[in-house]
Amino acid sequence: MKNYKKGHNGSMLYLDNSATTNPYPEVIDTYKQVSEKYFGNPSSIHGLGVQSERLLGKAREQAARLLGVSEQEIVFTSGATEGNNLAIKGSAFAQQNRGKHIIATTIEHPSVSEAIHQLEQQFGFEVTWIPVNEKGFVDPDDIKKAIRKDTVLVSTMHVNNEVGTIQPIEKIGQVLKPFPHIIYHVDHVQGIGKVPLNIKKANVDLCTISGHKFHALNGTGILYIKENTPILPLISGGGQEKNLRSGTEHLAGNVSLAKGLRLALDDYEKHISSLMETKQFLMDELAKIDGVVLNTPRDGSAPHIINFSVPGVKAEVLVHMLEEEHIYVSTTSACSSRKKSESKVLLAMGKDKKIAESSIRVSLSIKQTVKDVKPLIDVLPSSIQKLKNIMGL
Repeated sequence: MKNYKKGHNGSMLYLDNSATTNPYPEVIDTYKQVSEKYFGNPSSIHGLGVQSERLLGKAREQAARLLGVSEQEIVFTSGATEGNNLAIKGSAFAQQNRGKHIIATTIEHPSVSEAIHQLEQQFGFEVTWIPVNEKGFVDPDDIKKAIRKDTVLVSTMHVNNEVGTIQPIEKIGQVLKPFPHIIYHVDHVQGIGKVPLNIKKANVDLCTISGHKFHALNGTGILYIKENTPILPLISGGGQEKNLRSGTEHLAGNVSLAKGLRLALDDYEKHISSLMETKQFLMDELAKIDGVVLNTPRDGSAPHIINFSVPGVKAEVLVHMLEEEHIYVSTTSACSSRKKSESKVLLAMGKDKKIAESSIRVSLSIKQTVKDVKPLIDVLPSSIQKLKNIMGL
């Protein structure tokens, strides 16, 4: 974190963990050691290659055990965007002779929604977009009503990346159980390490996670593919990753990802109660600040995401003002924050444009405590008032 500006007391407060996390030192050490000692190509037949292949297998085995699935169901990827695209396009293309209807929600991450839009606009698929209620939740009955004979895929996120709502994944899985021909994809990127999900119990066929969301490294990820799930590879070549993701394996990245996943799940057990207390403190204190509107529901939301708006105040200006206090928050998701547009998630929840344009996302790491986040509450009221004075509000 040394590249960030720090305060006079040598500290800074990073509250943008849903965008990316600071890697565990152990993850970096693992990456370095594997890169130096196991540089052989896992596909090579000589001794160095065999060593690398064995280590890759151990990483796959560990990741599978931690996720409660079979190692044959683990495909290593470069992260959420690749994983979501492989899941959505790969399963859609594999089934297009049977049907071309997809169901998804109106609050999906761009790596899901844009992949589906491409299928719709360029490949003739039809899409039913399921709405959410005013708190950001999907009704499983709406998904059930949308099912057609030609439905081949349902995709829902587990935890919304902007407001933190937790979708009823198991209930949706039960809705889809009588339709075994429909593939169920879950974007678990914001949930992993913060909100448990039993992949098998939830009747999920495809599940995406990304390393840099739980203190592993950027450029690493996993796509869980349930055995016998039809999926067409998007990257052709040497046939690595069970012919689903060709290209020389990112051995150091994959091994460090497995290490990060183990550490993240250990930290969940140790720190989840404290994290929930920290979130509750922030929600309570934010509600007291004049002009602040809370967008994250108090119940049914993840313990690490708090979204609020200050109508009339430009979100990006407030972000930079807090940065001057060495506090780092964000606007919408990191993938769309630079576009300076209103939050499509908040609009989908029925919020008006002023609220959608002024939203701020605070996202915590698993170890952050009430004491750690108190500086935000100390400076936020004066920062908001200063901006209002400048704008003549």
